[in-house]
Amino acid sequence: MTHQGPDRIMVVDDDPDILSIARIALETMGGFAVDTCSCGHEAVNRVAVFKPDMILLDAMMPEMSGPETIQALIAQYGEQLPPVVFFTGRVQAEDVATFKQLGAVGVVEKPFDPVSLAGKVQDIWARNCGSGTSAADQKRERAG
Repeated sequence: MTHQGPDRIMVVDDDPDILSIARIALETMGGFAVDTCSCGHEAVNRVAVFKPDMILLDAMMPEMSGPETIQALIAQYGEQLPPVVFFTGRVQAEDVATFKQLGAVGVVEKPFDPVSLAGKVQDIWARNCGSGTSAADQKRERAG
């Protein structure tokens, strides 16, 4: 399936049910290739292998939170890091502002509708990433 936007998405979440539902929704409804990681450490190690076009990152995980994970990803991959979208129930304006200051290009609210998840990802891509914006670029723009 061809679509405008990312082809490969990495989903990082400590809840195996969310990983499973997100994978099925993104593969089935969006035609994406999907890789899943159950923690931030795993994501940091697998980005270079999977080479995602976008990362959906849970904000609240044990051991390494989403904000800690995006910071580690930017430190390790810099300009090579694809756009990061937080995947969270924390969608208050101040939370979203914090996520964007960290370098995220958007937020997908949990709980999410599996039928509309692929469309939300494509919308975020179209609004923020059409020019190949990385998480590092986003962080620099916010600090600007």
